[in-house]
Amino acid sequence: METRQALQLAQEKELDVVVITESANPPVAKIIDFNKFLYSERKKASEAKGKSKQTELKELRLSTTISAGDVQQRINRAVGFIEAGNVVKVSLMMKGRQAMFPKVAEEKIKDFVVQMAPFAKVESEPKRMGNTISVIFVKK
Repeated sequence: METRQALQLAQEKELDVVVITESANPPVAKIIDFNKFLYSERKKASEAKGKSKQTELKELRLSTTISAGDVQQRINRAVGFIEAGNVVKVSLMMKGRQAMFPKVAEEKIKDFVVQMAPFAKVESEPKRMGNTISVIFVKK
């Protein structure tokens, strides 16, 4: 259809001519109510946004004096978070005199990483920032 004819037809029906594909030869256009079109596009976008799940960063804290049972409990929590599609950050904070013996804290973190190996992979290696050592786990 000629452009003039399309514009005249749209004006008669009180609708809009919307170019769909400009790069085609000849360009593809539709005669539609533009406000309805915008509304439906916003509706589709909000539905898509609602269905997508954002990954969250869940943090678990350890200490150098944590017992084996408590470590196992933290591992179970971390596995649950990872299976739910989240990223898990495990932090070990050294307080007071604990900071004088960073090897103990490093061993605790290494032990935690070894026990998490069957369930998750390490995204970032254990890093020390001040008196805190942290490691991030993601789904395998």
